[in-house]
Amino acid sequence: MGTDLVCDALEKVKLVKKRHHTSQSKENSNVDMTARDVAFLVGEKFMLKVSPIKDLMRFGKKGKLSLWYIGPFEILERVGKVAYRLALPPNLSGFHLVFRISMLRKYYGDPSYVLNFRSVQLVKDLTYVEELVAIFDKKVRKLRSNKIASVKV
Repeated sequence: MGTDLVCDALEKVKLVKKRHHTSQSKENSNVDMTARDVAFLVGEKFMLKVSPIKDLMRFGKKGKLSLWYIGPFEILERVGKVAYRLALPPNLSGFHLVFRISMLRKYYGDPSYVLNFRSVQLVKDLTYVEELVAIFDKKVRKLRSNKIASVKV
């Protein structure tokens, strides 16, 4: 009677292992379909991601939407599978030179989305404090019972 319980338990363990293996193989196949092998060439130009400190307005965008890039910087060499060493200027010499692919964006020559890194004082964690330059316009919008003040900087 005791051996029957042990045999039943072993069969259930084998069934659980089989189902677990099936689910893992499905997950791996989904990952393989969405993953792309990205490799950059030495000498290509890339932008480096920086972000303002949270809760500050950055050109009308706030929070997660306010990521910006500085650069362009040239790739010196590939370090590992997903990291690259960049050629940074002397004023950014306090930063580590190796960055992960997720911190890089390919440079296409459009300067409208580039932040001038010479005018921004970056902190060690690649953040900066945005300072207001001038106030262009003030408006007070009246809703049914509320008044909302807006300022264009």
